[in-house]
Amino acid sequence: MKKIALLLALAGFTGWMQAQDTFVETPDHRLSITQEWKAVQSTIRAAWGSSDVRYAWHSLPDVQSLHRHEQLTAWRGERVSAQAVIYGGVATDSVAPLTLHLSSFKNGRHTLPVQAVQAAFVRYVKTDAWSTPDGRGAGCGHRPDHTIFDSTMVADMIDPHAAALPLDAMSTRSVWVSCQVPTDAVPGTYSGHLTIQAGKHTVAKLPLSIQVAAHTLPAPSEWAFHLDLWQNPFAEARYYGTPLWSDAHLAAMRPSMEMLAAAGQKVITTSIMHKPWNGQTEDHFDSMVTWVKKLDGTWNFSFDVFDRWVEFMMSCGIDSQINCYTMIPWSLTFPYYDEATNRMQSARTAPGDAAYEEMWVAMLKAFSQHLRQKGWFDITAIAMDERPMRAMQHAMEVIRKADPEFRVALAGNYHPEIESGLFDYCIALEQGELLPKEVLARRKAEGKKTTVYTCCSTHKPNTFTFSTPCEASWYGFYVAHSGYDGYLRWAYNSWTAQPLHDTRFRSWPAGDTYVVYPYGRSSVRFEKLIEGIQAHEKIRILREQFTASGDTDKLAQLDAWVNQFHLNSQYTDDYPALIREGQQRLNSF
Repeated sequence: MKKIALLLALAGFTGWMQAQDTFVETPDHRLSITQEWKAVQSTIRAAWGSSDVRYAWHSLPDVQSLHRHEQLTAWRGERVSAQAVIYGGVATDSVAPLTLHLSSFKNGRHTLPVQAVQAAFVRYVKTDAWSTPDGRGAGCGHRPDHTIFDSTMVADMIDPHAAALPLDAMSTRSVWVSCQVPTDAVPGTYSGHLTIQAGKHTVAKLPLSIQVAAHTLPAPSEWAFHLDLWQNPFAEARYYGTPLWSDAHLAAMRPSMEMLAAAGQKVITTSIMHKPWNGQTEDHFDSMVTWVKKLDGTWNFSFDVFDRWVEFMMSCGIDSQINCYTMIPWSLTFPYYDEATNRMQSARTAPGDAAYEEMWVAMLKAFSQHLRQKGWFDITAIAMDERPMRAMQHAMEVIRKADPEFRVALAGNYHPEIESGLFDYCIALEQGELLPKEVLARRKAEGKKTTVYTCCSTHKPNTFTFSTPCEASWYGFYVAHSGYDGYLRWAYNSWTAQPLHDTRFRSWPAGDTYVVYPYGRSSVRFEKLIEGIQAHEKIRILREQFTASGDTDKLAQLDAWVNQFHLNSQYTDDYPALIREGQQRLNSF
């Protein structure tokens, strides 16, 4: 009976999701300029554009840059994307809603699976800018008045749930087409087309060719790139209206977490105390560990929630590492349940205090024992972020006292004084060149992880909703050049109050708090990030292949091109063309 009740509950929740997964976009306050649309007259047109361009809602696209036939090249196991653009003239108000239809993709007698090629509309969300027009307010910091920033609508959300969408007069709508090439696909060119219809009228039939190379990209779980996008299960519980850690909560999260696993995510984000980041997001992190101070003054801990979350994430395919935040919260306040007073209390203490050491040694000893029983100890790290070096030194002393075999992680500035004690060290991108090459090489030899991260302080490259899509691809190439192991971004799904409509937040530039949308919706940013990670893996595989075969000429050619992605020049407007050229080079070897 219990199983039947659970199935009924999940069935009801699934129906609720299906009923809620469509929406009407926020109107764009910027109107079309009629003069530029006159050449289009009353027709609706469509063509292939560039996946590196965000096509504006009410601006006529650069028609000269569009083309009729798109050609993609992919390794087996790779996901590649193309973007089509639909634009309408001055009399399209009464046009029937647009629909998308994909043909089969054939290479002689071989056909790609139907589910391998997907098409979805790109939806518009509200964004702002990295700085105010006068440049005074920029990057990080509170944004109480969005009107002083350049707030616009921007194409970012890829919406597989929108079966049909209208096309307003003098407006543009783009379509994202992605192909997940099976690892067993027969090499060759697969040809098909995307048909765009307005009611029964065919707007365009756009040819698409996918050339599948003989090389094979392994499954994302086997990628070497160390991707660490922090997950926020509390945001999903709020958005979907489900009780925390209920079956409905886990069911609602599965699409986004499986999407993350398919990007090669390596780390499970856990919170081992209340509000590790002071509630900086729309939905603060509660502790996944229950802290109880007994009547006799000793400590007791429950790890039931922690276990449920970790086991769920592992079932989604993310099981390489568990990072536990944090021993050094921003407020230095540690809530717990006190049996003596029968209420919640808070200890205010800091690294270096006796009270701090007493409570954390007790917790970490219990945690160590629990992790060993679960078989997770060797993949777990006690993690901190952007904390002062002296506080880190005190915290690391406490960790060693509790269990000297605990791994430690830090995302923050480069501190040579504590580097050797950190298993997972993520350095701010702007400091990426500070880490000596010999230190990076030693850390690799020791099996440690060394990555870079960006946040609100980095203008370019970044993954804001107003960022050029190609910026997200840049990280994979930079990691391949620099020798780092991967990339961290602090927020995968810390959704705003209305994430389907408005990516702006009370602090930080728009899109800083999330890169995917509710109900398993991807984004242009997220797809381009994956594109860069896949390029990193292709570079790694080719380097290994050329080294093993002794082909020093090809290895030198590859490295000479990859070495252009250095920090000295940062991200420039030349990079989209450079990356496109690089993709062609990778596919030509």
